[in-house]
Amino acid sequence: AVSCSGSGSGSGPADEEGMTYKGAGVDIDAGTELVRRIRKLAPGIGGFGGLYPHGDEYLVAGTDGVGTKLKLAFETGIHDTIGIDLVAMSVNDIVTSGAKPLFFLDYYATSKLDVDLAEKVIKGIVDGCQQSNCILLGGETAEMPDFYKEGEYDLSGFAVGAVKKDKVIDGKSIVEGDVLIGLPSSGVHSNGFSLARRVLDKSGLSLTDPLPRNDGVTTTVGEALMAPTVIYVKQVLDIISKGGVKGLAHITGGGFTDNIPRVFPKGLGAKIVTGSWQVLPVFEWLQQVGKIEDAEMLRTFNMGVGMVLVVSKDAADRILEESSPAYRIGEVIQGEGVQYV
Repeated sequence: AVSCSGSGSGSGPADEEGMTYKGAGVDIDAGTELVRRIRKLAPGIGGFGGLYPHGDEYLVAGTDGVGTKLKLAFETGIHDTIGIDLVAMSVNDIVTSGAKPLFFLDYYATSKLDVDLAEKVIKGIVDGCQQSNCILLGGETAEMPDFYKEGEYDLSGFAVGAVKKDKVIDGKSIVEGDVLIGLPSSGVHSNGFSLARRVLDKSGLSLTDPLPRNDGVTTTVGEALMAPTVIYVKQVLDIISKGGVKGLAHITGGGFTDNIPRVFPKGLGAKIVTGSWQVLPVFEWLQQVGKIEDAEMLRTFNMGVGMVLVVSKDAADRILEESSPAYRIGEVIQGEGVQYV
């Protein structure tokens, strides 16, 4: 199944209210409303990447940070992979248009510059660029006394890619009956950490404690939560090059529920078959300890699938075979939104 029963871990009252992303301080609906208002000021935004016409190509750009996953980087001392997360959040967005990433720029801000620490972070950014076949073109380092706590920093960045105008993937050709294929994630990636950190506090576990798992693999809570975001660029561009891909959704904030419909033409939605992919133990643990409802899990976390491809029926079997591991997770249906069965 997609998630645990939701009955809890037995650590609190039977009627204890389940934890939510909004309760942890993040209101997805407020973010959606802001995007709606911004669209009135700048029509055309709202996709995973912004497209700018340039000759016979579109330049495609995306920008992001890594959110409160940074808090866990400070607590675990794991700084050499957080840069991979930073790059991943932007390049995974722009590749949904079929764009090949060209370059990346970063912004690193801290109260007092620790050169050794900053070098570890930048190393991760370089690793992320290498994984996505783009270059680190430049960036900005800002020293801002009294603005950040000692030993902490903030990160953001953006990527620019390019795709031929006649090769752009925009979802316009999606029809009822097309197949949804999920590519596995490595874990929580870089979304939902405000809620994940609340669950961690409630669990009573430390970041160095073993993560409760059922697959015989030993890892700590900190290692599981800090697993770097998968960069899908090379795999996705290879799949696209062989044909059959009509749309792509990067599963970030909003989970399946909010991200998959972003690639559909009006009037179409998704039917997701729960239990059709491997849910990672970290999500089962988060749900059990936090008593989180299924719907909340599916709108907050990637649940083990970090990228969803919308493909034609004819191409589905070939793509699944060539892209293993990959999961057939559902299909396109009439009616908007996402249905879970």
